Amino acid sequence: MKTRTPALAGLHALAAACTLGGVTLLSTAARAHDAHEMAVADHAMSMDHSHCAAMAAAARTAGYKRSLRTYSAIPDVVLTDAERNPVRLRDLLAGNEPVMLNFIFTTCSTICPVMTKVFAGVRTRLGHEANNLRMVSISIDPENDTPARLKGYAQRFGADLHWTFLTGRAQDVAAVQRAFDSYDSDKMNHQPLTLLRAAPGGQWVRIEGFATADQLADEYRNTLAQDGAKRASARL
Repeated sequence: MKTRTPALAGLHALAAACTLGGVTLLSTAARAHDAHEMAVADHAMSMDHSHCAAMAAAARTAGYKRSLRTYSAIPDVVLTDAERNPVRLRDLLAGNEPVMLNFIFTTCSTICPVMTKVFAGVRTRLGHEANNLRMVSISIDPENDTPARLKGYAQRFGADLHWTFLTGRAQDVAAVQRAFDSYDSDKMNHQPLTLLRAAPGGQWVRIEGFATADQLADEYRNTLAQDGAKRASARL
């Protein structure tokens, strides 16, 4: 378990706001830690009970859990990107470029904007190192997240051509979530999760909880370095 208590000060503020009920300013609470990483909007957002519970749990955890997993049963589904192009997920994830993946939905007002902002921050921190990184964000609310809505959401967070936002049929998205051991029948109960792999066929780094952009950038560099070392050793 890796922890960084100061990094989640903003989440503690959000959890505290939840205990009061009603409406809070997400950006105001987030500034308790880092305006660049955590603030995503300067308008009031209503927090429902499920999201408040998730945020409170995240604040209590005060870190993230890292593990290595093998996900060999990626479903052969065709999803749709923000430009309305069909995308065969298995092919996308089998590419030679490293992949960083998460699950979001556009009307989520708490953990999804934070996770998406962190993804944007990772690209900034990696700089030219991010040129080979494929980021993938899959909507878990495909009934409402149309390609047009995903496009607007992607633009809001400054996504570039190396960051793919996907939607699709509900059953296909659910199959993908199950393949990555992240399915919950209620989207309001979804947990913060980032999945990272260095090369096709390799293990995935599973990061459960709220990692900062700096931490994810470090995880990316370390994962690529370890993969490179293994490949070099195998050639000896």
